[in-house]
Amino acid sequence: MNLLKNIKKIAIDTLLNEAEAVKNLTNYIDENFEQCIEEILKISGRVVVTGIGKSANIGQKIVSTLNSTGTPALFMHAADAIHGDLGMIQEQDIVIAISKSGNTPEIKVLVPLLKRTGAKLVGLVGNIDSYLAESSDFILNATVEKEADPNNLAPTSSTTATLAIGDALAVCLLSARNFSSEDFAKYHPGGALGKQLYLKVSDIYPNHELPVVSANSTIQEIIVEISSKRLGATAVVDDNQELLGVITDGDLRRMLSQNSDFLNKKALDIMSPNPKTINAEAYAVEALSTLREYNITQVIVTKDKKVVGFVHLHDLLKEGII
Repeated sequence: MNLLKNIKKIAIDTLLNEAEAVKNLTNYIDENFEQCIEEILKISGRVVVTGIGKSANIGQKIVSTLNSTGTPALFMHAADAIHGDLGMIQEQDIVIAISKSGNTPEIKVLVPLLKRTGAKLVGLVGNIDSYLAESSDFILNATVEKEADPNNLAPTSSTTATLAIGDALAVCLLSARNFSSEDFAKYHPGGALGKQLYLKVSDIYPNHELPVVSANSTIQEIIVEISSKRLGATAVVDDNQELLGVITDGDLRRMLSQNSDFLNKKALDIMSPNPKTINAEAYAVEALSTLREYNITQVIVTKDKKVVGFVHLHDLLKEGII
């Protein structure tokens, strides 16, 4: 039991230490940070992020965040830079070099090579008196007082702080670019937001066969059509394929329980007139709104007044719209 209490305390202390480290970063957001943002907005090239070890891991995440929020970026591992990857950097780029100490042998070898490319250099560093800081055109200060581990050795608070600075950088850039949710969706077309903004009803309904009967279709024909198309409903249409009504499997069950002469019924006798419809060019999220508003599981799709398909609740679930 005491061990569990210690584990809980260690976990809480770790989170509090890292939270305090991130909070302290607010003291380092200064004119240098603002100038770095302005420089990135001016360049015609890309942001190249480099680092080694844990800094490389954090750098890759920062690159992903920048790319997904409208700032073209790429990652170059510091160890690979001196073996050919330095050619990735162009004069119109800006390089962000990440290092906690700013004094590692790799950094001291890499920095002169980076400066030689003509690209501006940003030091995202935990020591502003370091070689990297002194060599940089701009400094992003990620200084932390101590790591979260008891020995003050494992990269914990320092990597969290570096990641937070990267996020602050990306958010400032997206705000300066007026980056909207629509823009975000362009870079995440497979995500839920992208599908809400781009997926249309016309992208969904062709996945199903169209269940449709005429006004004079018999009960047997209706049952066969609903069963074979597996949507739990069928549209009732006139000779021009325009909508007259809808029959669901629930309508059939109610009719069978309430009418002894059900075999003589026609589609026109049991259909629900004026069913809910949605245009084929509407967005899928609008179909979801219709289903929720009227508490139904499928909606009929129309195009130029003609019935062309159905969208079922399961279709939207499958696409991750819900």
